Amino acid sequence: MNLILISPEELDATGRARLIDHRAEHIRNVLRAEAGKVLRVGLLNGPFGTGTVETIMVDEVVLACEFEDEKPPRPSIDLLLAMPRPKVLKRLWAQFAALGVGRIFVTNAEKVERYYFDTHILEPEFYNARLIEGLQQARDTHLPEVTIVKNLKPFLETEKFPTIGKKILADPSGTQTIFQTLETGEAGHFKFFQGLEKRVLLAIGPEGGWTPYELELFKPHGFEVFGMGPRILRTDTACVALLGMISEIQRENL
Repeated sequence: MNLILISPEELDATGRARLIDHRAEHIRNVLRAEAGKVLRVGLLNGPFGTGTVETIMVDEVVLACEFEDEKPPRPSIDLLLAMPRPKVLKRLWAQFAALGVGRIFVTNAEKVERYYFDTHILEPEFYNARLIEGLQQARDTHLPEVTIVKNLKPFLETEKFPTIGKKILADPSGTQTIFQTLETGEAGHFKFFQGLEKRVLLAIGPEGGWTPYELELFKPHGFEVFGMGPRILRTDTACVALLGMISEIQRENL
């Protein structure tokens, strides 16, 4: 845990937060903090700051918090993910937040088993806890927005579907690389990221792949298809690899 995240509701009128959960245990047993120790904290969906340990006891830790005036920028990568097996998604929630995903759209697809959507993994109480875990690891405050999409086609035609930014889709049928889909400037420069709108929406299908019908469904909505070579990857491998690539491209073009 590289950041102690605090919800606005946990702060009293004087800016103090009383922690009684795993964060307090981390402060006591891992950081071995004592009264007066200044810790790195963040306000959920808000700015970074510092928390000075005022009291530390067996059952609670009280921090006096001060926050910066400005909050960090919102992550500019969004993910449209065909619902994987629940045990895979369970592992991925924290990774999505750690890798810097701003919005997550978990969608149905023709090769997705319908019963996958019956899992508790899709309950906000479950995934928000894992997302916060990822934020504390990566030192970020922006909680990803999660939307569960049970019917892909209507979703693509509603106002909830992101219309701003670059849209790319991973599929073995893609003849260009992810780098080629993002090279919109001269001499191989990623000029797309130098504009005012820097968002990228990445679509990753089920392990069985998007069907030809679904690929056609995406075309009118501006998706460019790219491939990752001849290897068929598991969902968790593809997600981590592709999100990492996009993050690095964005970082190099800030």
